[in-house]
Amino acid sequence: MNKLKIYCVTNERVKYLEDTKLVLAGVGKKKFSKDYITCLTGKNIQYKERNYSELTFHYWFWKNQLMKCKSDTWIGFCQKRRFWLKSNIKIQNFKNLKKNLILKPDKKWKKYNSIICKPIRVDNPKKMKIIKRGWRNLLKDPSVFYNSKKQTIKLHFDMHHGHDVLSKAISKLNNKDRNQFRKFVNENTSFNPHIMFISKKKIINKWFKALFKWLFKCEKIFGFSQLKGYDQERLYAYLAERYLSFWFKKYTNCTDWPLIFVDTEKI
Repeated sequence: MNKLKIYCVTNERVKYLEDTKLVLAGVGKKKFSKDYITCLTGKNIQYKERNYSELTFHYWFWKNQLMKCKSDTWIGFCQKRRFWLKSNIKIQNFKNLKKNLILKPDKKWKKYNSIICKPIRVDNPKKMKIIKRGWRNLLKDPSVFYNSKKQTIKLHFDMHHGHDVLSKAISKLNNKDRNQFRKFVNENTSFNPHIMFISKKKIINKWFKALFKWLFKCEKIFGFSQLKGYDQERLYAYLAERYLSFWFKKYTNCTDWPLIFVDTEKI
């Protein structure tokens, strides 16, 4: 069975993970020990971390480490509070978490070349939120209020990250993906979140090449200084999250896999 290497991206020390086989990767302004990989060397976009979040490490890994990896090794990414699990179980403490982290390829993966997170649905927003944040969409099509099929990825993004921001970003996509991705966000009511995936060298290289080429074009529209507040500051990460769902389903043979969010203050 091929090997699996999971990189866990964090913006602060995660002491409870330091004795696991996860490769810890630090981003942001805080200092990290030598046990953590950081994005300060080689080609990097560390200065964009506020807006790119974990993508800061993804870019560094792509430019400085990916080509050194073996072609048959599974390579995955997770976050400091979101992890890939062996199965969909409830985690009660750190010991239980460490025991159930997936650290080697599952036999079921033989049929696939990529793994993405289980999807989340966005077709049941609170009615008041639609009125407050989606009123422009309502004016255009009042049925959005009660028709769950029209409560799409596009509506969700408009309400949370700015009206028509996603549409403007899609206009910067390559011709091969532009119309298909626009259709995807306008027709689908779920997406695979968190920019977490597991795949192999060749596919990961293609993904990062397509992703960052698009995001760098988007910078010319949205910039950095005007992106303020939780819903907009991490805009480029939010865009990547939606594009990942589309791209991996179009270009790879993928399946979804359970992950867990761990509230480290409660376990």
